[in-house]
Amino acid sequence: MHQFDLLVVGDANPDVIVGPLRTDLVFGQREQLADSGVLTLGGSGAITAAGAARLGLKVAFAGRVGDDAGGRFVRDALEERGVDTTALRTDPSLPTPLTTVLTRDGDRAIVTAPGTLAAFGAGDVPPDLLAASRHVHSSSYFLLPKLAPGLAELLRAARGHGATTSVDTNDDPAGRWDVGDLLRETDFLLPNAAEAIRLTGADDPWEAATMLAARGPAVVVKDGADGAFACRDGELTTTPGIPVTAVDTVGAGDSFDAGFLAGVLAGLPLGTALRCGVVCGGFSVRARGGTAGQATWDDVLVHLERTESDHA
Repeated sequence: MHQFDLLVVGDANPDVIVGPLRTDLVFGQREQLADSGVLTLGGSGAITAAGAARLGLKVAFAGRVGDDAGGRFVRDALEERGVDTTALRTDPSLPTPLTTVLTRDGDRAIVTAPGTLAAFGAGDVPPDLLAASRHVHSSSYFLLPKLAPGLAELLRAARGHGATTSVDTNDDPAGRWDVGDLLRETDFLLPNAAEAIRLTGADDPWEAATMLAARGPAVVVKDGADGAFACRDGELTTTPGIPVTAVDTVGAGDSFDAGFLAGVLAGLPLGTALRCGVVCGGFSVRARGGTAGQATWDDVLVHLERTESDHA
């Protein structure tokens, strides 16, 4: 019997989200005003963990924060959402990562000071926690340079205990997009459309998904308001987006990940799990920050039932 449904291995930090900006960002000590600013839980991994816990999964998180106010903020925020933080290590020598997100015209610029991200490695994940989890998800591969070389082996060990695995690489600040042999140990790869193209050099995300799936995993591509699609064993599955008024898209892809994985762990077919992800991504954009608008499992079920009735 597994103690946890989901173990998330990755990044956690405070997000400072400011926007929307009305003009280009101006330096030269010019003061600029925005309509909103919020301090909230950030980091792809932390947002996915919070979203999965909101959906009713038993979730643990492994990562590093600093011995500072930011680290205490992150730990408290995760615990308030029901995430087990026993494996969230406090680093005495490095600061908690901090991300500033500036939004404008439906887009965003993201600036991260990595802090403890540089020091978090596979050795920080307790083996007994790995063995106690039904599924292991890793986030922000390119922001975790010490974890990256050992991640494939970590996922291999998880699979040896009977777990399934997933990876959301997120963006690569260095622009190299090299994941080595990671995909051989990954059951589900969860890029957005732009990331899928950059991981392969393909002309479009559909071609990219096919290329990535040929390397092993089922590839689930998040396509914003257009929904999502997946490629597994040469077959493509699609689901449309849901109607929603977007307030803030920060963390939408991470909430999608939580919904999709909850669907997979519930034993739902791939297309239905995709729908779970789309619903959770859609709910996320209704509020500022990555976690304030996250869906419950009841929210997901209502949308799944509505979809079934529409097709009846």
